[in-house]
Amino acid sequence: MDRKRNRNLGNRFVVLLILVICFTSCKNEEEKPENKTNDLAVVEPPIEPKEFGFKLNDYVVKRDTVRKGDTFGVILDRNHVSYPKIYEIAEQTKDTFDIRRLQIGKTYTLLCAKDSLNTPQAFIYQPNKEDYVVISFKDSIHAYKSRKPIKYVEKTITGVINSSISETLDKQGVSAVLTNMLANNIYAWTIDFRRLQKGDRFKVIYSDKYIDDSIYTGVHEVKAAYFEHNHEPFYAFQFETDSVKGIVDYFNEEAKNLRRAFLKSPIEFGRISSRYNLKRRIAYYGYKIRPHKGTDFAAPIGTPIRATASGTVTESTRRGGNGKYVKIRHNSTFETQYLHMKAQNVKKGQFVKQGDVIGWVGMTGNTGGPHVCYRFWVNGRQVDPFKQKLPEAKPISDSLKAQYLEYIKPIKHKLDNTFFEPEINEQPEQTVITQAQANS
Repeated sequence: MDRKRNRNLGNRFVVLLILVICFTSCKNEEEKPENKTNDLAVVEPPIEPKEFGFKLNDYVVKRDTVRKGDTFGVILDRNHVSYPKIYEIAEQTKDTFDIRRLQIGKTYTLLCAKDSLNTPQAFIYQPNKEDYVVISFKDSIHAYKSRKPIKYVEKTITGVINSSISETLDKQGVSAVLTNMLANNIYAWTIDFRRLQKGDRFKVIYSDKYIDDSIYTGVHEVKAAYFEHNHEPFYAFQFETDSVKGIVDYFNEEAKNLRRAFLKSPIEFGRISSRYNLKRRIAYYGYKIRPHKGTDFAAPIGTPIRATASGTVTESTRRGGNGKYVKIRHNSTFETQYLHMKAQNVKKGQFVKQGDVIGWVGMTGNTGGPHVCYRFWVNGRQVDPFKQKLPEAKPISDSLKAQYLEYIKPIKHKLDNTFFEPEINEQPEQTVITQAQANS
């Protein structure tokens, strides 16, 4: 009996202990406030769309482009604005914007009232992606010009050449414009991009341009680059040499100008199909010596032909086996000639700048395929341009050299400490630069 009584007392004690623990636990849970905010999603207030300085939700927005036959009056008339009102608007805003300057294909926006007729209250014209003109006539009539906010995003990219630089950049989703900048603006005089080798590699610091934070308008500029070609390094740093005229050029780490007085090729990414050769023999002529005093660049018909240096057009005509051609005098020593054009884009006496399109590749005259025969004259004698020691462009002034070398120090440090990671660095590294910072 005593043993049974002790067992019952023990069971009661265990039950009592469990009840105490449960009560204490429940009390502690009641004393702890519930962190309900963790269970609720934070709702951000909706961002109200704004453009041109207007809250778009306040209007009925109509967007269109200027079409053939459209005028300022025609556009407003078909949107229920009377001609007396149109005349009044035109008269009061003519000092700010001439309504006759609307161009076909350009964008315009009408901000209309939310009434039964959707009556226009503002006309916004965009001559380009950045600039716009506002003609407001909601309460009073006034007009003003403005620009959309611009943002520059600085990026750093590296790559290793397997076949071509354009393919390497394309795999990383980078605009082909960057290829053209490197090949035709920066390294056009020091590296032949038609002869890049597998294993050549590069690093580029450049900036992309955005309007309204979202509209991508392409590569803006290249700040600096490093190209390793045939195991030889080529640095390039952008530097403004004349702030008044806005002259910008590229120099290497020793402040030497990368530009030369002449481009290496009159076409972009063309293939040399026949070189300058005074002892050339042709089977068609019985293997007799038929000197070839030019360099042929094969390219599809219609490919733009560029002036390899600035100068004055002395001939733009058609003659015999030359077909349609252009000849340019660059100074008292040098002349260049471009044969077999489909058509010329310049006239005799016209001044052209280096890189200007002077015509297009064709097959006029004696030619077996589409190409441009590029001829180079020194003191009235035709020579091989690839064997000439061509003059360099204007060097940086002594007064700016010290400033330049100090300016490129941090940029060169960044390039030198950017490592080649073609597999890992698939997307360019980004840094946002505002318009104000860019201007400074």
